[in-house]
Amino acid sequence: MTSPRFRTGLLLALIISPAGRADPGAAGTEYTHVTVLGTTDLHGHIFPMDYYTNRPAQLGLAKVATLIANARLGAPHLLLLDSGDTIQGSPLEYYHNRVDNAPPDPMMLAMNYLHYDAMTVGNHDYNYGPAVQKKAHAEASFPWLSANTYLAGTDVNAFQPYIVKDVNGVRVGVLGLTTPDIPYWDDPADFAGLEFRSPLTEAKKWVAVLRTREHADVVVIAMHMGLERDLGTNQPLIQLPHENQAMAIAEEVPGVDLILMGHTHLNIPSLTINGVLLTQADYWGYYLARADLYLKRSPGGPWTVWAKQAATIPVTKSVDADPAVLRLAAGPHEATLAWLQRKVGESAKALDLEGALRHDTAIMDLVERAMLEFGHADVAMAAPLSMDARIPQGPVSVRDIAGVYIYDNYPVVIEITGAELKAALEHAAQYQKPYVPGKAGWMGYATWPYTFDTAIGVDYVIDLTQPAGHRIRDLQFHGAPLDPNRKLRVVITNYRYNGGGGFPTLKGAPVVSTSSEEIRNVIIDWVEQHHQIPTEPLNNWRIVPSP
Repeated sequence: MTSPRFRTGLLLALIISPAGRADPGAAGTEYTHVTVLGTTDLHGHIFPMDYYTNRPAQLGLAKVATLIANARLGAPHLLLLDSGDTIQGSPLEYYHNRVDNAPPDPMMLAMNYLHYDAMTVGNHDYNYGPAVQKKAHAEASFPWLSANTYLAGTDVNAFQPYIVKDVNGVRVGVLGLTTPDIPYWDDPADFAGLEFRSPLTEAKKWVAVLRTREHADVVVIAMHMGLERDLGTNQPLIQLPHENQAMAIAEEVPGVDLILMGHTHLNIPSLTINGVLLTQADYWGYYLARADLYLKRSPGGPWTVWAKQAATIPVTKSVDADPAVLRLAAGPHEATLAWLQRKVGESAKALDLEGALRHDTAIMDLVERAMLEFGHADVAMAAPLSMDARIPQGPVSVRDIAGVYIYDNYPVVIEITGAELKAALEHAAQYQKPYVPGKAGWMGYATWPYTFDTAIGVDYVIDLTQPAGHRIRDLQFHGAPLDPNRKLRVVITNYRYNGGGGFPTLKGAPVVSTSSEEIRNVIIDWVEQHHQIPTEPLNNWRIVPSP
């Protein structure tokens, strides 16, 4: 069901500018318009449900499909694009890619049915390795785009850089761009033989190609990147260099009309920068982005964009799921539900991550205990990945553990010194906002929760009265002050080891051991072995002043 606001806008557009119709009051001037729909960061969500709670949810591609069908009623020749992170992120895609990869990828089946025109490759589309990625790519009936991904050491694109489509007589070029920091997050084997070049440089190159060689009247960029600066302060957001470059491209690349953003999981209905229209459809299929570009031309002249608008249309209870899309994914969906329902242990009371950024919790201790024992390490470090994670009182299932650890990271045991461990904890602690004298309560955190690693195997205090870089005090190992020169076996995630979160003393440290076993399965195995989940936190770290 389309939002009333956007329905009204569309009706007005159709009245004012019928496609391809001459305006008798402007000496034969023609008017038309192009509609572009965009999804992004679907992360394998097709069914309108939360797999971790087994409850209905207003999200997913099956519901978005109904919004797409509604849009096609008024604009049958629209473009449908996706900005990446498509084949990873839900239990459905985990089960398909890790447990039974033989059938066609359910996301590709659904997107084929919906007649997507193209999809930009996202960073998480590399998570299951090249074999899984290539299989899904081959199963797509639409091109995967990434103009800035190359075969290493060559000028050969690893994916198609762009497409050109004729829409209502208008030549529309669509360029795909991928965030270039995949080497910081993924393991070298996942992107072997590839290199990721500057999105800004490549945008300048390929937009010029679209405008000159391809004679595109309109240029759209579907990018797996978002905004790199705070709109209110214009200050850089905390992220890796060049991770997000939507603003730079809008400001510095001539010839761009529309940017469909992704990667940052934000709902941005409409934003104009330097005359470029930008929009972003949040994530998991909570929204569908829609942009309408209105064009005119004089007799014998080129089409020019004279007006444009964008909005994000929400998925609500009143939007029905498309039954055909549900049928396409029914088999993998039922198999996923059966896998999630398997019981693995017990908990004497209900646990959650409420307050996990302010104090120790039993759930974070569970994650770190499992990693510590699996890696035969001295210290384990981890961060909360889903603040909605819950473990129920009574029987605990695979579903409950999967909700605690929602990403497909695996453990890496490194050797670092006590001083390097302290530096890593200092780096994590900088994401806590500083204590403000005279103000009661916790000041909050400066960025995403998944950057706030805590540790077990050591005891320490985070003192928020001190400046960032000088907050860790009373750091102890086995009841004594930690010797800065002592060598420690520390188990972390491959995401941290590869540079995710920018922990300088963890990236590239000497590796003692590694494993291809996902941390999610490490936790499941720990619970099955111990059966009873500890329900009281270790409280080996604390924040002062007390939040």
